[in-house]
Amino acid sequence: MTGSEESPSFRLAYVPGVTPAKWVRIWNERLPGTPLVLTQVPAAEADALMRAGEADAGFVRLPVDRDFFSAIPLYTEATVVVVPKDHLITAAEEVTLADLADEVLFHPLDDVFDWDAPPGEPAFERPATTPDALELVAANVGLLIVPQSLARLYHRKDLTYRTVVDAPQSRIALSWPEEATTDLVEDFIGIVRGRTVNSTRGRETPPEAKQQKKKKPDQGGARQKSGKPAGRPVRGRSGGRTGKPRRKS
Repeated sequence: MTGSEESPSFRLAYVPGVTPAKWVRIWNERLPGTPLVLTQVPAAEADALMRAGEADAGFVRLPVDRDFFSAIPLYTEATVVVVPKDHLITAAEEVTLADLADEVLFHPLDDVFDWDAPPGEPAFERPATTPDALELVAANVGLLIVPQSLARLYHRKDLTYRTVVDAPQSRIALSWPEEATTDLVEDFIGIVRGRTVNSTRGRETPPEAKQQKKKKPDQGGARQKSGKPAGRPVRGRSGGRTGKPRRKS
């Protein structure tokens, strides 16, 4: 394992849309003496943050540079189109890209999709951020395609969304610099993968855990080679009864 020097804290980056709360809670339960420091970072900047050594690991959107980073894919998000609540599209439960061909679609500079050719009619400008694009959607001048988690994160009462069944999808992964795979990184990998406290890879099993793994003695009693239980009293012809002997006839 590389990375002999560990930080006094574990620094975890995450991109908008990811909710790391459950993993943070488990970390705090298992390693209460090692603070976990969270940093939200735009999806396009997560790579640079970890390369600069300012984060030990991060929840990122794939792809990543696999020559530099290790990554564990976690889940794939649904893709939705965000529309005003009174838009005609709200009459359907799902839509396709063909249904959006005549709509003005914003393509913000922080768009997480790598479109070969953005769908829909081109907008008059490219908003700087997704929240900026949503302001324009609320003004009823265009629509926006995003991962569902971002539609929820930037929820507005005057907007809603519908699933786009044939649009590209965004995948979330846990990633970290491969050459900086410290014990703390291994601990967090174990938490994300659902390992128990005694099965975390790369850490020696505590003596008390080893003791618990020893085979318990058979409480039901040993068995003889014949397969009959041992330890029971063997009855004679009298059946083990007590009292007066029977008279011979």
